Amino acid sequence: MLKLSSTATVVALAALTALGPLATDMYLPAMPAMAEALNTGPDQIQLTLSLYMAGFALAQLLCGPVSDRFGRRPVMIAGLILFLAASILCTLAPSVEWLLVGRFLQAFGGAAGPVLARAAVRDIHGPIEAGRILAYMASTMALAPALAPVAGAGLLLFFGWESVFVLLALYAAAMLAVLVYLLPEPLPKERRQSIHPGRVLANFRLLLSQRAFMGYTLVNAAAFSGLFAYLSGSSFVLIEYMGVAPTLYGVLFTLIVAGFFVGTLISGRYSHRLGRDRLITLGATVCAAGGVVMAGLATAGIHQPWAVVGPHIVFMLGVGILMPQTMAGALAPNPQCAGAASSLFGFLQMTIAAVVGGLVGQFHDGSSRTMALTIGLMGLLALVSHWLLVRRRIEVQPADTVF
Repeated sequence: MLKLSSTATVVALAALTALGPLATDMYLPAMPAMAEALNTGPDQIQLTLSLYMAGFALAQLLCGPVSDRFGRRPVMIAGLILFLAASILCTLAPSVEWLLVGRFLQAFGGAAGPVLARAAVRDIHGPIEAGRILAYMASTMALAPALAPVAGAGLLLFFGWESVFVLLALYAAAMLAVLVYLLPEPLPKERRQSIHPGRVLANFRLLLSQRAFMGYTLVNAAAFSGLFAYLSGSSFVLIEYMGVAPTLYGVLFTLIVAGFFVGTLISGRYSHRLGRDRLITLGATVCAAGGVVMAGLATAGIHQPWAVVGPHIVFMLGVGILMPQTMAGALAPNPQCAGAASSLFGFLQMTIAAVVGGLVGQFHDGSSRTMALTIGLMGLLALVSHWLLVRRRIEVQPADTVF
């Protein structure tokens, strides 16, 4: 077994967290081909992404509180087993309806890894150090979305879209082995809580009443929704509308993830020097700037790959800065129910993103306009949410150092 405070444990938790971006990003280049193979439209294939987010969101409401009672490790093991089975179902899906079922079940199982990995970091490292550890975890995890579209494009080219889900099943099997044989339980027995519905609901009510928790969560959800709007629409905009080859799409996606990677390094490097809220303000400002530029170019009728990818690299730089800090800020005040806090945080994040992504698919007009305007609005929403719900509270209570 690994030591809880070791670097190897952080890497293992980052690999578990990477399950989410792998399951969403790897099949992006294959979406147009999947629509053709299953004889359906872009809106139905895009729904496999939104339904995945919806299943992911619902599962988080269960796995966090259950892990507060029984521990993080057994819940993650059960989730990976379900993810593995669902990935096989997606591979064998004869129609888009079966694919939708498989994606929902895949999300329901896959949620346990990212949600409980965050909670485990809070269990092991405490409220202050968790922000720095989550930032460096995000740096490691950035390899997943950077490589996933390139790997997905290669698999599509040589083996067909089904091979994407075969690889996801193999990844889940590897993570299952790590959990069973190497990763110890991070939640001490003396900190475990009742799973009684009344207790769970009381924890959720407590969290929803905390202005700081809601502020950090909404900032995160807005930034993540901008990211998800790109995931929902970019393959149809760049590949179908602008004629970008699937392999080049994967390369461009890698550049976007590089922006996120640099942002996470900035977040980790300056976490102690600048503090959580200065970094979030910086990240939200960068997100807003990138999103507004993309929306402006699309509104002006400039429909070129650089006008989409360039501003989104800037947007993702901001996401990389604020994402780990908002996670740590939301979890910091609640060590007694870190699993429930991580669950509710993830539920709100994914639900808002699923709605935004669904709207991008429904109102897609064949150009980049709908996607770009959505990303611009989400960047502005992140900035406004932090200013109104978190920064103003800190100005009123300057002595409060908990958050």
